[in-house]
Amino acid sequence: MVDEILIRTTSAADLPAIDTLLGVSYPALLKADYAPSILVTCLPLITRARPDLLRSGSYYMAEDETGKALAAGGWTHGAPQGGVGPRDVGHIRHVVTHPDATRKGLARAILQRSFGAAKASGVRWMMCQSTRTAEPFYRAMGFQRRGEIDILLRPGIAFPAVEMIRAL
Repeated sequence: MVDEILIRTTSAADLPAIDTLLGVSYPALLKADYAPSILVTCLPLITRARPDLLRSGSYYMAEDETGKALAAGGWTHGAPQGGVGPRDVGHIRHVVTHPDATRKGLARAILQRSFGAAKASGVRWMMCQSTRTAEPFYRAMGFQRRGEIDILLRPGIAFPAVEMIRAL
C-alpha cells in the first residue's frame, strides 16, 4: 500500500481499466516530448493493454479505494518485441501513471515490486525501453541510458525511445 492505494497483480479482467488508463495518460504525458505527427500514428498502438501482460503474474496495477486504476506496470523475462534472451535479464513493461497521480510514488512502488519479484526469479539485470518523457524517472530509479532506439510498432511506424539498463 502507498497511502490509501492498493498495488495488486492484474488479471485479464483488468483490460478495460488499463486501456482507459493508457488512453488518458499517454496522450497527456507524452505531448511535451513528441511531435504531433509521431503521436497521431503511435498513440493508437501504444494505448492498448497487452492481454498477455495482464495475465503474466508480473504486471501490477495501483488502484484507489474505488477501484480506479492510477498506475500500472511490470516486468517479463521476454523482451517487449518478443524473442528469448538470457534468463538473468528482465524487461520493464508498459509502465503508466494517470496524469492526476504523477509524483505520488506509485510507479516507483510498482517498479520496486517488479525488482523484488525479478530478483527472486534469478534476474540480475533489468532493461527498459523508456519514453523520452520517462527517462528522468528511470534514471532516478537507477537505470543508465544505453542509447536512443526506434521501437517498430508496425511496418512503417516507429516510436522513438531510450534503451536503459540497471543492475538488481
